[in-house]
Amino acid sequence: MITNKTFLVLTFSLLASIIMVGCGTQATPEPAAPEAPQSANPQETPAEMAESQPEEIPTEAPAEAPAEAPAAAPSGEVSFANDVMPIIQSRCIRCHGEERIEEGLVMFTYEDIMAGSDNGSIVVPGDVEGSLMVELVASKEMPKRGPKLTPPQVEIITNWVAAGAPNN
Repeated sequence: MITNKTFLVLTFSLLASIIMVGCGTQATPEPAAPEAPQSANPQETPAEMAESQPEEIPTEAPAEAPAEAPAAAPSGEVSFANDVMPIIQSRCIRCHGEERIEEGLVMFTYEDIMAGSDNGSIVVPGDVEGSLMVELVASKEMPKRGPKLTPPQVEIITNWVAAGAPNN
């Protein structure tokens, strides 16, 4: 039986894959420069050569460029300082450090987050399903006040935890 948490993680992963594939770019081949027509008469002008040469009609469609594989994250590796902390500062600090400290959870620094709350750890490096932080933001239970995290923000936090929650 699939749990709600597993369902949410799978759903967000699938959604992220679809978005990344849909937003991927493909290189378009440059059209080849037309070759100058060759003439048996060296004194013939280019205009005269064009008139005497039959027009070539392409017989094959141009080859398409191979599709690119979707990246793991939009910018590659997820950075705690550049990707995760700005989300926490904009959505979590009001209740976990600034105006109040709910559940004993302070989220000012990496060390604070890894220390967890009165209820224990909120991030288990490398374990998305075992990380309460991912569960609460993915299920939209957090933040309680203010706007919820967007799917790309949830994906950033999920990818960071899945990568081992590095302090980078």
